[in-house]
Amino acid sequence: MDAFFERLKASLHEHPSPSLESGGMVLKDASVLAPLFLRGGEPFALLTMRPETLRKHPGQVAFPGGGREPQDVTPLHTALREAHEELGIPPEAVEVLGMLGTMPTITSFFVTPFVGVVADGLPLTPSPTEIQEVLEVPLLRVRIEKRRAYEADRDAFVWEGSQRFIWGATFRMMTQLLEHVRRAAR
Repeated sequence: MDAFFERLKASLHEHPSPSLESGGMVLKDASVLAPLFLRGGEPFALLTMRPETLRKHPGQVAFPGGGREPQDVTPLHTALREAHEELGIPPEAVEVLGMLGTMPTITSFFVTPFVGVVADGLPLTPSPTEIQEVLEVPLLRVRIEKRRAYEADRDAFVWEGSQRFIWGATFRMMTQLLEHVRRAAR
């Protein structure tokens, strides 16, 4: 494994991200995978844009993931299964580095985010029913700007060369991830 990812793994274990409580609400368990890769020594994350035609979360940018299903033994199984279903990433192609903090969402999910490494150029087969676009986000070049989403101005991560932006629960996960990425890049 690359030295950067070794440092990132150490950061995830030595400086755990804070978890948020569900506030006593009954929420559906969900997991996501933040698939990372290096290109030219620079860390990137794979995110997805959901089709505008979907009933839930249309047009949103997110890490691959979804709700826990009965066959999922652990939250990690959910994250790996969803990454495989949505992007065609075989579970054995992911080297899991650790977790970010768990968090509730306003859509009644309690999300466990995992961070893993995949090879740059790994062939992807996005699900046409779940994925409109695959985004390669340069983690050290994102910045925060206000963007309009669901009729409100929101803090969002943006990056040069893309009209897409990251907000909501994925913004909170990305904030935690970037703290670890920046620590590992020092």
